[in-house]
Amino acid sequence: MKPQTLIDKIKENGKIPSHVAIIMDGNGRWAKAKNRPRVFGHREGVKTVKKIIEAAKEIDIKYLTLYTFSTENWSRPEDEVSTLMQLLVKSLRKELDEMIAKGVRLNTIGDFNMLPKAVRNELNRAIEKTINNDGIIVTLALSYSGRWEILHAIKQIASKVKEGELLPEDIDEQVVSQNLLTKELPDPDLMIRTGGEYRISNFLLWQLAYSELYISNVFWPEFTEEHFYNAIIDFQNRERRFGKTSEQINKNGANE
Repeated sequence: MKPQTLIDKIKENGKIPSHVAIIMDGNGRWAKAKNRPRVFGHREGVKTVKKIIEAAKEIDIKYLTLYTFSTENWSRPEDEVSTLMQLLVKSLRKELDEMIAKGVRLNTIGDFNMLPKAVRNELNRAIEKTINNDGIIVTLALSYSGRWEILHAIKQIASKVKEGELLPEDIDEQVVSQNLLTKELPDPDLMIRTGGEYRISNFLLWQLAYSELYISNVFWPEFTEEHFYNAIIDFQNRERRFGKTSEQINKNGANE
C-alpha cells in the first residue's frame, strides 16, 4: 500500500499515538548479510532515522524517542564505537539546519559523562539551536539504559529524603516519574523494535509499563515509511485496557 494511502487511513482512524519509541536494531546484521562492515549498516541506519522522523511528522506524532546507543554498547569493539561517535557528530552537523527549518526539537537522555567531548558539544549546540522549535520532539537515548536511569532516580530521591525535602511515605509513582530523565515526556504509547528480536533491551523500563509493543522482522536500514505506518495502524487496531476489562473500557467510552 502506498504511503499516502496509509497516511490517509491513519488520519481517518484518528487514534494517533502521541509518543512513539523505537529500538533501531539490525544495522550490523544487515551489513553482515551484505558482506559489508558493521559501520556500513550504521551509516545506512542514519538515513532511515531521517525518513522515520519525516514520517512521524506527517501524521502529527508529537514525541519520537530513538534508542541510539546503550550503556552496554560501550563494550563493543573500540573502532566500531569510535566510528559511531564520529557518525553522530557528522550527522548532527549535517542535519541541524534542516531540523531548525522543519521545526524539529532535539532532546537527549543518558549518561552524558560517558560521551566524548566532541559529541557533547554537538548535542548541546543542536539542543540549544532547536529549543524554541514547536514541532516534533525527537529524543536520542545516548549512553542510556533503563536500569541506569532508575538507579539515577533512586539516588536523587534518596538525596531529597536525606536533605529533608521529601518524606519516605510521600514517595509514589509520580515522584519516581518526576525524577526520571523523561520527566518532560509522556510515557510511550507504542514501542517499535526492528530486527526481529523479542526483548526491550534495557530501554525505558519504567516508561514502557503499559506501552503497546510492535516487533518488525525488518532490519533498521531497510525499515521504510510504509513499515512505520503499518506499525501505527496495528497500534490503532488494539484495545488499550491499562489493567481494566474490555467492558469497563467500552462503558467509559460510551459515557464520554
